[in-house]
Amino acid sequence: MFDMKFAIVLREDLPVWQKLNVTAFLTSGIVAQFPDIIGEPYRDRAGNLYNPLSIQPVIVLSADQATLGTIHRRTLERGVTTSLYVEEMFSTGFDAANRAVFAEFAPEDAKVVGIALRADRKLVDKITKGARMHA
Repeated sequence: MFDMKFAIVLREDLPVWQKLNVTAFLTSGIVAQFPDIIGEPYRDRAGNLYNPLSIQPVIVLSADQATLGTIHRRTLERGVTTSLYVEEMFSTGFDAANRAVFAEFAPEDAKVVGIALRADRKLVDKITKGARMHA
């Protein structure tokens, strides 16, 4: 059992390709914040080397827009640093443009489509209350 929990919450009405895209981006932010989450490289029987992966499972949840806003607010109130993806980032094509469009919004008006966090598992459960396992 892990003391820390790694959870991603996606807006439930996104097309599948956007859910996958957002999940990949949000995961990279958590790995950047917690590099110790990455284990050792994998090696198959033939001796081929593969990239290391996360040492713990990632819980993927879904929620509607209102619940995502509540989860976002809870993370801010509790001082939990997150990875956050807003809807307008889909219209950009590179990192600087993503950060520029992200900066145009505050928590009150951000159209959050995904949020990822890693913190004490009980705290993550409280923060993500209202989200459900992704289907």
